[in-house]
Amino acid sequence: MHDKRKYIRHDAIHLLDYLLLDQGNEDTGRYSMGRTLDVSNNGLKLETAQPFPQGARLKITLGLANELLSLAGTVIYCRAKKGNYISGITFESPMNSNKNIHDIYMKAFHRRRMLH
Repeated sequence: MHDKRKYIRHDAIHLLDYLLLDQGNEDTGRYSMGRTLDVSNNGLKLETAQPFPQGARLKITLGLANELLSLAGTVIYCRAKKGNYISGITFESPMNSNKNIHDIYMKAFHRRRMLH
């Protein structure tokens, strides 16, 4: 079966923080944690206890060693699965010019996949 995805995905399980933003990019007060199920150059698959509406915007903070990577993302889908919700998130451009940290994070996912 041919995979038509534009980017290679790297399986991973990592915790992250997220903050739901309103239409004006302001904090809605809805802050929680989720689990990254896989990640690519343009987005990630996120498992959470709460659902998101399609098109919702999130500020996501990923931890990598002693660095924090802050990214904005948009929910492209959200599906219920075994009492939780799985959402596809597409990244906007990296926030705070964290391109180097994003590259390091992607390399860490790649190394993890090679070990499994």
